[in-house]
This record gives sequence, structure tokens and C-alpha cells, in this order.
Amino acid sequence: MNYNKCSCNIFSCKDVIWSDFGYPGRDARDSTLWIGTEAANTPCHLDSYGCNLVLQVQGRKRWHLFPPEDTASLYPTRIPYEESSVFSSVNVVNPDFARFPRFHGARPHVVTLHPGEVLFVPRHWWHYVESLDPVTVSINSWIELDDDDEARVGEALARTVVCAVKTADPRAHIASWLNTTEVEVTSHETNLHYVNLAVQACLNKRKICPSKGSNLSAWSSSTFKRRKHNSGDGAEYSAAADADPKPALTTSIPFGPNLLPVVRDTGATAQHGVPSDSRETSIALSNNLEANACSGKVDSNSKHTGVHSTMISTDKLLNCLVHPDVISLMTEILLDNHFCH
Repeated sequence: MNYNKCSCNIFSCKDVIWSDFGYPGRDARDSTLWIGTEAANTPCHLDSYGCNLVLQVQGRKRWHLFPPEDTASLYPTRIPYEESSVFSSVNVVNPDFARFPRFHGARPHVVTLHPGEVLFVPRHWWHYVESLDPVTVSINSWIELDDDDEARVGEALARTVVCAVKTADPRAHIASWLNTTEVEVTSHETNLHYVNLAVQACLNKRKICPSKGSNLSAWSSSTFKRRKHNSGDGAEYSAAADADPKPALTTSIPFGPNLLPVVRDTGATAQHGVPSDSRETSIALSNNLEANACSGKVDSNSKHTGVHSTMISTDKLLNCLVHPDVISLMTEILLDNHFCH
């Protein structure tokens, strides 16, 4: 695809003013530019850190959002592994209810963003995003929150577990479990270093202000995400601005005439799948997401029988070990044990 023909304006810092939505001091330097083609999509996932503001500049994008309470219905997986992203095993636009029956209970909130509109994505809301026009341009800013402190401990734990389990199996090819956004497999020593940095930063903040958390950016490999997603004939690229992280902000979101809530789409229930263009319903998720997680295919430790396997594969075991609920409990125990000392 030739992106040089994209007829969009070049942003300057003064062009993007997130302070209108309750976040003063944020501008284009704290933002990421997304350029996509028709049918490009981002697999359904949640972001481990912060919340998100998205401005649609050119073309239209359809967002399929699910509340954090739907996590069990979305079958979370860390395969392929990407720091700060928890993927859903379900293709939400064409769900396989035989394999993912709990998805019947998911509650989609569907909205189409037009140029000039801004979407606020709360913390830990799942989202699947698809481009509807030949060229789409959007710009977003991830807002750091106090809860990111403990979230980074959880992410360090998840990385440690995933790398330890997958690298222990010589038959597991790196490309089958590590997302292309990750530069390399980090060593166990490096991962433990990340855990210790994250834990120590949390403990330091607890000592300063026991009743509140605060922002941690010491160990994170990057302040803003850099992704490339391929899907069908479309592709989407993101380019993050290099900037120092802003301090954590704890502010209420000013829902008013300029920021209206997206209500649940009761006319498009999850029982019939999330509505999408018919040509897009067979889109394969990047890195064979469904093939790698609880979809009936087995990993290198299991034999392929041609039917849905009841064997516990490495990936199925791993998805239990790094399930968001398990990681959250591990984080709580780890911090409490260290804080008591």
C-alpha cells in the first residue's frame, strides 16, 4: 500500500488539545498517529495500562467495545504475547459458539467514528477496531492512571511466566507465540529484573502515600504502543511520538455536551455475533490468534487428531497461569508479602 497519497493534514502540537476532555497539558507529543486501509483491523484486546482518547481524522472506523465484566466471555489469552495487551481468543465478528459458548453472554457496544469525533475508551475495556473506508486516519493518546503501578507488576509477572514456559519447550517456535511487535525474547534474568523494578516502585509509592497509587514508567519498554496489524487486504500502522511520559492523572471524565456515553447496542446481541460488513466476517486474526488459543488446534506438545482435542496443551495451561484474574492475585500477594517486610 502507498501511504504517501494519503490526503490528511500534518499535525502540530497545537492541533491536538486533549485538555478539552479533562487532561490538561497533553498534545500531539503525547499521541500516536494511525493510518489504515479498508478492512484493516485490530484484534479484540484490552490494554493493561491507562485509558484511551481517540480522535478520528479521516475516514470511518467501527469500534466494538466490551466492558471489563465481559472478560470471562471473551476468553482472554496471552498468546501471541505482546506486552500490555491481553487478546481475546474469540473472533468477535464471526464467533464460534461451539468453542466459545460464554461469548453468548458478552455485551457489545458498537459505535462508528466519523471524522471530527472523539471516543473515550475506559480502563480495561475490550475493543475490536475495523477501518471502513479506503484510507482512515486517527490519532490517540493513552492516559496514564494511578492503577498502572500495580498493572506493571502484573505485566512483568506475565512476561516472566510466558517466556519461562515457552522457552522451556525446544519445539515451540518463537513466531508461534511472540507477537511481531516484540523485538526479542527477554531472558529470565531480565524478566526478574523487570519484576523487581516494578515491585520496588510500587512499594516506594505505598510508603509515600499508602492510600493512593501513582504512575510508574521505570521499567516499561515504551511509553506508547507501536503496532502493525495485518488483516486480509488491509493493513494499519501506528507511529508513536517520542516524548517523556506525563505524570499520572486522576480526574473524572467530564461527560457533557462534548462527550456522550456509548450505550449498549441491544439490536446487535452477541448471540448473533457483532455486526460487521459481510466480507469482513471471515477475517483471520493476526498471528493465527484463534489457532494458538483454545480453538481446537493443539500445540507442539499434543498430537493433532482432526477433532477438538481434550488434551491440555502448553498454551491452554499457559492461559490459565497468566489469566488476568490469576495475575491480579499474584500481584496482590507479591506486593503484600514485600510490603509487610
